[in-house]
Amino acid sequence: MTLPPADPLPDPPVLSDAARWRTFLWLWGSQALSVLGGGLSAFAMNIYLTQSRFPLEAQKPELAAALALTGLGWGAAAILGAPLAGALADRWDRRRMMITCDLLGALLLVLGVLMVTLGTPPVWLLTLFTVGLGLVGTIHGSAFDTSYSSLVTRDRLPRANGLMQTLWSLSGLLSPALAALLIGLPALARQGEVPLLAGTLAGLPDGVALALGIDAASFLLAALVVSRLHWPQPPRRDGGRARPTLAQDMRFGWTFIGRRPALLHLLLTFAGVNLLTSGVGVLHPLLLRFTLGVPADGTGAALATVWTALSAGGLLGGLLVSVTGGLKRRRVLGVLVPMIAAGTAHALSGVAGSLPLTAACVLAFGVMTPIMNAHSQSIWQAQVAPELQGRVFSVRRLIAQFTAPLSTVLAGLLAAHGGAGSILLWSGVLMAVLATAQLLNPHLRRVEDPLPEAPPLTA
Repeated sequence: MTLPPADPLPDPPVLSDAARWRTFLWLWGSQALSVLGGGLSAFAMNIYLTQSRFPLEAQKPELAAALALTGLGWGAAAILGAPLAGALADRWDRRRMMITCDLLGALLLVLGVLMVTLGTPPVWLLTLFTVGLGLVGTIHGSAFDTSYSSLVTRDRLPRANGLMQTLWSLSGLLSPALAALLIGLPALARQGEVPLLAGTLAGLPDGVALALGIDAASFLLAALVVSRLHWPQPPRRDGGRARPTLAQDMRFGWTFIGRRPALLHLLLTFAGVNLLTSGVGVLHPLLLRFTLGVPADGTGAALATVWTALSAGGLLGGLLVSVTGGLKRRRVLGVLVPMIAAGTAHALSGVAGSLPLTAACVLAFGVMTPIMNAHSQSIWQAQVAPELQGRVFSVRRLIAQFTAPLSTVLAGLLAAHGGAGSILLWSGVLMAVLATAQLLNPHLRRVEDPLPEAPPLTA
């Protein structure tokens, strides 16, 4: 992917603090539409695999493998592409990067529509599709994350981070129900329940293509909004040395984090949590089908209930941080204490025994997640200069999330031969124990201390 050079762009106008916040809200709103579209297509693909491709109980191993491979494809591309994405975010114009990625995402989704409407795509092709979306998403995410921290004043960062967490939760809250509705529309059209759409939708086997198409439209709308916004790009400071190469920029974040043990310990804590919890995309459908006994034709509604509960909790937690601004001091407690509570809720979700109780446990997990994530993000934004955040945050993302694809694979392998409920139980117990132990970690207790002067970083 190549971008037009950023040099010909005129300098953006100097913005007041109020104008910066308004620009952030427009930026946030445009990405909210795109994230909602992404939630629609992701949920639709899971229902497609569960209800259309592998609906039989005898196909449990194939379903587990398909869910794991498509989840792994997206996650691996997003994580392994992070160092490149971060280096580009510190080298290129971040606004243009976001527009380009939005357009590429729309193109990929149009190809996805063709893929599911012209035949029955093999699992390997669906996996490649999610790989492309994951790579585009991580480049877009690096440009977005480093842009809004340059827009928002430091005292408003916790509130902005709360809104960012709310964005993802709002998408998760709305997208399952909308995706379930979209997937069922063609069948309703064939039954004459929606006469206005009968001629358009009756020929589709399900609404997966419709969900992918709406996601593509959301990307195009986001690109249009971003094209009308302007914000400052922090200047690079390379200490008077020649500008590093792309490869050197990709190594820079490792050097920065390696010299700061407190930040590294925080990252490794999240890496452990992601190893223990990132397999829920595989485990929840299997828990519903084979532990709680939900029939195949009811899996979509049951899964929508659970994921809606997760996102409703996330919305509540994100709003709580947005309204209160979170902890002003000892923010590490805002990370670890909610982490303990989330691990407990995760464990209970595996043994709740009924759909309502499982959803309640998942909701409690969802409340805690944005609280700990927003406090962690605020710590990082306070410790890393804006012009370094692309390179540093990309390595941060890789270290914290490199265990997520492994978690997805392990969840698929273990669940194919065991119970999803027991996996949720023991992974939640281990998460709570890990977070409790970190309360005694001297490095984490000092993670918010001013960073000591370090020798000039070389790539």
